[in-house]
Amino acid sequence: MDVDIWAWVGGTQRELHETGNMGLAMALSDIPAQALEGRYAQLDVMAPAIAQHAETLEQPWLELFARYWHMIGRVGDRANGAVALDDAAALVEFAGRADVRDCPSASAAVEVLAITQANTDGPGLAGERMAALNAALSGVGPESPAFSGLITQYVAALLDAGKAAEAVAYAETAVNRLRESGSEASWELAAASARALLAAGRTQDALERLEAATGFKPDDPVAKDRRENLLKSLILATEDRTEEAVEALPDLDVIGEHPREWVEWAHAVSLLASSGSITNSWQLGRILRQWITYFETMGGHRARFELALTAGRLAVARQGVWQARLLADYAESVLADLSGAEGLAERVAELRATADAAAESPLPGPQDELVAYFDAADGRTADPERWVGWLWSLSGTDLEATRRHTTTLGFLGYAPIGADIYWKMIAEDGDPVAASDEDIAYLTGLLIEAGQDERVERLAARLPETGSHLTLARLYRARERWEETAAEGERAVAADPTVEARRLWSGAAQQLGDNAKAAEILRPLLESGEGEEEDTWRIIVLSTAIEDWPTVRAGAAKLGMPIQSAEGPIEEEWHLVRAILPAPDGSQREVLAVRTGPATARLAIPQPRGMEYNAGDVIVIDPRPLEPIPENEQERESFVIPFAGVTMLRPGGYTSWFFDGAAPSEEEWAEFNEVLAERGWPMWVYSDENYTVTHPATGERLSGVFGWVAIPPTVRPAELDAVLDDVTEQWSHPLAWLDLAREVGIEAERHERISKEYGL
Repeated sequence: MDVDIWAWVGGTQRELHETGNMGLAMALSDIPAQALEGRYAQLDVMAPAIAQHAETLEQPWLELFARYWHMIGRVGDRANGAVALDDAAALVEFAGRADVRDCPSASAAVEVLAITQANTDGPGLAGERMAALNAALSGVGPESPAFSGLITQYVAALLDAGKAAEAVAYAETAVNRLRESGSEASWELAAASARALLAAGRTQDALERLEAATGFKPDDPVAKDRRENLLKSLILATEDRTEEAVEALPDLDVIGEHPREWVEWAHAVSLLASSGSITNSWQLGRILRQWITYFETMGGHRARFELALTAGRLAVARQGVWQARLLADYAESVLADLSGAEGLAERVAELRATADAAAESPLPGPQDELVAYFDAADGRTADPERWVGWLWSLSGTDLEATRRHTTTLGFLGYAPIGADIYWKMIAEDGDPVAASDEDIAYLTGLLIEAGQDERVERLAARLPETGSHLTLARLYRARERWEETAAEGERAVAADPTVEARRLWSGAAQQLGDNAKAAEILRPLLESGEGEEEDTWRIIVLSTAIEDWPTVRAGAAKLGMPIQSAEGPIEEEWHLVRAILPAPDGSQREVLAVRTGPATARLAIPQPRGMEYNAGDVIVIDPRPLEPIPENEQERESFVIPFAGVTMLRPGGYTSWFFDGAAPSEEEWAEFNEVLAERGWPMWVYSDENYTVTHPATGERLSGVFGWVAIPPTVRPAELDAVLDDVTEQWSHPLAWLDLAREVGIEAERHERISKEYGL
């Protein structure tokens, strides 16, 4: 984006600070980093909020900034396709408005649309992409910040159109134009050029181009290393330089969170697996199937087609013939969503023919003993993919084999296939009323996983009252239809108060905000002893939220947790914990707290203004640790357990005040801490060792410190002002607490002067 945009960002940040909107102000300059670093929970909250605020302020350039980065976060690393096309087109329309089109970065909206179209169906939409990009480039020169990105997308479109030689020439011309204007190509443009050379069959030139560009400035610095290594691995694999290609290939745990790289990574792995350098396992097949499902959700039609063919070829190579056939069928079904599908049907037919010619793996024993063999297999080393093939001949006729076959199909990512088989056996060839509760539960789970909600409803309609309500409650819970889950759960409990029915009803009541009802529903499990430990913990959490302390004590006693007090609120001093709480920008904050009971903690750290919680607040926590407790005793001694915050139980009423300035000496700082600790006023430093301020006389950089002090509701702000003034009076450099000074109306001008002189 252009420097003018950042000027708008800075001005709006100040405005948001002044109006007390700390969450938006903190997030504004962080939006690009959120998009590039994969902090999507924050991005999806803050970018629309900033765009809406910009619209209210009638600042369209700023709105373009927020909407652009939000779209980059969606169509970049997350590779959204058809699901984002309308939003990308709307951004282009917005960028063309009279009050926006003069923004030097307005043409970047065309880049976003081109990326989205490439994600959807790159080759099929190549012509459309080139036309729009060419029009945008007609008004953009190499001095524009949008030039390199538009050129990169044009090269990608040429490649998708099958014009590799033209793509090579176009990229080289663009790089020369940039060089002549005193600019340098982005790493992404150089990588696109290397891909063009690879597509043109010039693998050595592609490798040299990529290596020459390694020092180029990337538009996406976070992704640059893994994308560079992946492309290098693909080029080397194409050249049959297998050992080097394997060394360069990013590991699955590196690439697994980045959908943009999945198709290219799968292609590289396919090349390397054929040489035996990469293990071609059922785990790989399962991962590729999960990726295909992701692209189904995101409308990445070309990506799921290519992944299906790649996964199919790999399946044949490891004798997963059944899977290869299913993937060929799947790829064929995708053709309807693709434009310009010339030659694709032939590729599908080739995969199918290869699968038909492949040998099946031999059975591990007699067919009528396969279920016994399955049950005896080592769950850690058994190959579920082979078991699906072996059990297929029995599935649909033998109940025990069908259970194992269909659930294994679901495990491998083929729940719809398993659901069809199980449905036919239980609901079409058989009578669901005669089926066991276990089979109904298995079938319901498969149907839900396969997205066959209508079949679940049909199944429920044929079951007796208890099974019917339970089946519908399972469906509605999976779809987060909480009111319907509660209604069906209640009916299921009325018909037969099973543990599962109570859990479903209670969970829905909690989601609807009725903790008292949720606790009441589960409480009989505590009294009867029918429930498990997880039920006892849920009862404790829910009862804590409504301050039903007798029930909390009863639950703690059942778990063997000693409580010192016999009645009233449980407010003890147990141990330090890390409370994980939501922040206004959509992220999470980790706050040090003292655990005061089985499911309560008191926050110990003052929080910046704008938070919904502060030091002194007592919160309800989920007692399940978010991280495993270290086994090593030495590590365990320093480990502070993280727990998720559930809800506020009792606000402490503390108010935080900000301080900032040059760091004092160790003696001065020790006295500062001691004075505040004596009064019980929590203080926390938020700056790190890199924070510096400016010496007003010499201009040198001084170590700085900033943080927050929190005071309880019984203390007036003027009292804190007086204490801070007294304890810092003799410091070599003054500390500023401007907001507090303005609040109490004492020496605000002095604090304004300190802030200005020290560049705070």
